This record gives sequence, C-alpha cells and structure tokens, in this order.
Amino acid sequence: MSEALPLATQLELHRRAAQVAGDTTAMLGALYPEADTDALLARLLKVASTSAACRQEPLRRRDVAAEARPDWFQMPDQIGYVAYADRFGGTLAGVEERLDYLVELGITYVHLMSVLRPRDGENDGGYAIADYRNVDPSLGTIDDLRTLITSMHERSMVVCLDLVMNHTADTHAWALAARGGDEAKRAYYLTFPDRTEPDRFERSLPEVFPTMAPGNFTWDEAMSRWVWTTFNAFQWDLNYANPDVLVEILDSMCFLANLGVDVLRLDAVAFTWKRVGTNCQNLPEAHLIAQVLRALLFVAAPATILQAEAIVGPDDLVKYLGAYPARHRRECELAYHNQLMVLGWSALAEQNVRLMTQALNRMQPIPTTTSWCTYVRCHDDIGWAVTDEDAAAVGLSGPAHRRFLAEFYRGVFPFSDAEGVAFSANASTGDERTSGSTASLTGIDRGRRTGDLLMLDLGVRRLLLLHGLSLSFGGIPLIYMGDEVALANDHRYTDDPGHAEDSRWIHRPVMDWNVAHRRVDHTTVEGRVFAGLTQLIRRRIATPALRAGGTTQAFSTGSDRVLGLHRWHPDHGPVLILASFSPETSVVAPLGRAPVGDAWFDALSGDRVRGDVPLSLGGYALRWYIADPSYTVIPAPGPAVSGQQRSTFSK
Repeated sequence: MSEALPLATQLELHRRAAQVAGDTTAMLGALYPEADTDALLARLLKVASTSAACRQEPLRRRDVAAEARPDWFQMPDQIGYVAYADRFGGTLAGVEERLDYLVELGITYVHLMSVLRPRDGENDGGYAIADYRNVDPSLGTIDDLRTLITSMHERSMVVCLDLVMNHTADTHAWALAARGGDEAKRAYYLTFPDRTEPDRFERSLPEVFPTMAPGNFTWDEAMSRWVWTTFNAFQWDLNYANPDVLVEILDSMCFLANLGVDVLRLDAVAFTWKRVGTNCQNLPEAHLIAQVLRALLFVAAPATILQAEAIVGPDDLVKYLGAYPARHRRECELAYHNQLMVLGWSALAEQNVRLMTQALNRMQPIPTTTSWCTYVRCHDDIGWAVTDEDAAAVGLSGPAHRRFLAEFYRGVFPFSDAEGVAFSANASTGDERTSGSTASLTGIDRGRRTGDLLMLDLGVRRLLLLHGLSLSFGGIPLIYMGDEVALANDHRYTDDPGHAEDSRWIHRPVMDWNVAHRRVDHTTVEGRVFAGLTQLIRRRIATPALRAGGTTQAFSTGSDRVLGLHRWHPDHGPVLILASFSPETSVVAPLGRAPVGDAWFDALSGDRVRGDVPLSLGGYALRWYIADPSYTVIPAPGPAVSGQQRSTFSK
C-alpha cells in the first residue's frame, strides 16, 4: 500500500481488507484446494488495494456515501434504461448529448452496452471483448468515456457497464499469446489436444446457439487444439480453475470501477465453472467466483455493485443474490427477474394469470439487501423459461405451453396481433426462442401496418401494462431503448451480412430520433406511450412501498384474468397491485379491510375504493392500492399470502 496515501486512507483500506480476508480465504480454499490460498489472497488484495489507492477524490466521496447508504440502489427513484451506446447516440459524445432526453423520461440508472473494444468483424453484438481496458474506437476514447460518466454523475445518474467474464474474443491479447505458444496464457483458456474430453463434456452440455454455433468446442488451427467456445467460435471460454484468470478479471473490474462505473453487469456469470457430467451452468464454484470478486471489489471500490446476468431457471436464479451456499455472503446486489418478464408475456398470450401466480409464489425470497432488475424486453431473445413443474401445477404441459408461446408471438394464430420472429429454433428439442421489439409483440407494429386503430389501442395498453407491472414489483425497472416511444421492428437487419443470421437484430434498431420527437404530440402512438410511461414512473417514485427491499407475493383475485400482487415494505407498508391481462372488463373479489382508514387509495388514479365490495377493472387496467394517505401509522403485515387466498386483508 502506498505510503504517500493519507494515514486515514491507509487505515480505511486495511479495515476493508480485514473485513473480507477470513471468509475470502475460505472461499479460495474451496475453489483451489491445491493452491497456497494465503499467497493467492495476498495477490488479490494487492490488486484491490493498489486500485483503491489510485481512486480519484470524487469516487472516494461516492465510496463514503455508498457505505453510509448501502441501500441506495433500492430507492424508488432508481429507474433504468438500457441501450447500445452506438445505436442510442452514435458515439460516446453523442450519448452525452442525449442525456437530457433520459432525464425527461425520469431515468436515473443507465446500462450502456458494447462500450469496450470488441473483436473486428463478428463479435456477438459487442460481447466478444478484445480489450477490457479500451473503448470501441468507433465510439471514441477512454477519456470520452470518463467525460460521459462524469456528466452522468452530475445528473445523479448511475452508470452500468458490462464485464464479459465467461470468455474473451479470440483476438484478445491473451488468446493471441496462447496461439503464439505462450503456455501461461494458453492456461487461461480451456483447450484440448483431441476430442476425448470435449466429447465427454458434450454428452451433458446444451447448445446455446444450436443453429448459429452448434456444439461447444471449436478447432483452432494455429494451436492444433480444440477450444471451449460455449457461445460462438470466436468467443473463447476462460479457465477459472486457473487462479491467474481470477486475478486478471479482478484487475479489469477495478479498472472499470476507477473510471466511475457504479454497476458491473457480470455477463454469462452462470457459465464460469466447468465439470464433466453437468450442464456447466450454475455450479457452486460459479457462485464462489462471484462472491470472491464481490468481496475484493468492496476493498477496491465500495461504491461499485454487481449485477448478475444469469438467465436461468427460477430455482437457480435467486442464488445469484447471495442465497447460496451461505446466505450471509454477499454475491451480486442485482439480478434480472427473467421469470417475471416471461410470465408477463405468457399471461398476455393466455389472458390468464394462474401460471404467473403459481410460478411467482414458488420462487424463494431474496435477501433484503438485494434487488431485482425487472424488465419487459432486453437486447436478447426471449427464452420461454416456463418450468414443467409450474405448468403441471396449473394443468398445462410445459413443452406444449412453451411451443404455444413461441407460435403466438410469431403471430401464427388468428387471435394473435404479435409480429415476432423465431430465434435459434432447435428441431431436435422443439425449443424455439423469440425475437421482436415490445411494439411488435404487443400488436402495435401490426396495428400501424394495417391501420387498425383498435389493434393499435390494445397494443399501447398492453405495452403500458407490462411496463407498469415491471414498475410495480419492487426493484429497478429497466426500459429497453425505444420502448418509451414504441420503436418498431427493424426488418432491415438482414441487409447487413454480419447480422443477417441473427434475428435478435430485428429488435436492436438505431434510435430514430424523428420518431422520438413525436413524443411531444400526445395524439400519436409515440406521444401516448411516452406520456403513459413517464406518468407511471412519476407515480412509482412517489410510492415508497414500491422501492426494493420488501417482499412481493401473488394472491388470487377471484378472476383468472387479473393478477394480484401484495407488495410490502417494512418502512412503508402495503400496496395491493391489480393487473388485468385481458382486454375485457373483469370483476375481482373485495380487497378486504384496509390496514388503516376505511378505504384503499389508488396511487395511479387517485380513486378511493372500499375494501368490502367487488371491484370492476377495465381491459389491461393497472391499480396500485395503498392505505388511505391521510393516515401515517401502518401496522406490520400478517401471515404470508398463498396463491389460493383471496386477498391479503380479506375478512
């Protein structure tokens, strides 16, 4: 540690290091039983402490603020926006010029994708990283990124960037050295001289891109070896069984944190450990890797938190928030609630919420110090992650329902307004995922194309319902670029040879700022969507019980078409959320007695309703019922609500 640092700073770094050292040693021992764990911990602490010593004063102040308020990311004003930097602003300077647009929408959390330098040519939308420490030259320079981050911080925005941790590009310096005969760098990757080991692994490995990149191994002529390539032939999986890789990734994390990055999104974190006979996802060691990195990043940059990109089944999903293997260990503070996303689209297609109620209530609660990132769409496809167990519990066949959803959102059925397209259909398993913008999947695109005003109206209402649900659940709601103005599918993606075989580019258009300008005219679709979304955001910020840190549980409303959610925060009390997934009017059971006062108050409309009479909800309606705001004393909640109970506060 540098002696030039003020004594108080040195003592602070020692405090942080001492706080994590013991448990980190145990985790390293579990990961690397043959290694000298004391020496390895010393290497990792040196990386973290050196990085902390280089931290600029504005970032040190953010560290102090974050330690004083560690739940900052749980606040109700955390509203997220996700965009490819180049497609949103052209360059980093262009993104900076558009920040006031995000302020207008109410955004405080910005995830910018594909900022770091990828390989030239095919690069999986920028997720084949060739350099963790430099910006894509087409976007600008590392100094441009620093300037952009400073501008975002000045607007009280949080900055999220990707850390692709499962693999690098085959053009990364480590991969080039491995090809050139550097044995130490070759050990950074998983390579094999023949097919013996790859074939053993393949027996239990799924294919991520069965049509675009079948198999999980690629022959490399320069090395005369097979390389593990889970995603694409040009993305080489890192070998975390080699502790040198862990040290390198921590160093890259610290570098990004010292740029001012507030949130590191751990891309493909579920894939980071391999064991023969498994699907090499969600293994215990993958959690230990994330926990070790979390502990050391606390030493280097307490203001920077981790977001897990783990698009996995519900039983595995909650573990990335620190519930495995020891709940006292910090892992990622944030994770995507892909189940809520999938279940929302499923309920829209079925006009039925039984599956959603069942699946949400079966999920384990997450630690109160963490939060979900909720979303309607993202840059990737939708994988129809409905489990056979949840489907069977409501009388459905899992495979048949997943096939129904894929076909519904391709617009196969006459009762579907959707215009999505298939992604990575697997003929041998019957699995098919779905690409398409929110506007295409809700029917807005078809309504525009056909001039059907009713279809257009229903599409807008569906879009606002799904985003309203995302804003309701308690977490950080994320808006994917263009949803706020119902940006359409981009069918021109096939004109680009580099994108033509990947249908995900249909919902990754360049931001059309002429379309976005129409947001000021509330007679347009764009204006209606933008106004509706900004109103939902304003009401969300003003409803403290919808902040993260509480609990959300589904309950039966007496109507299979209306979802009921009981949202409880210990400091702010209850919210009863009703969401209609049908275009028809529905009648729901009485809410039950309000915990204070004699009525429930709808935070969205301002209406008061009695708790002892049935309620009528219009098509695709959303309600946030809180206790009468003239009262301030809110009692503790009663027992947890099961999916079969009528209401949290029923008589």
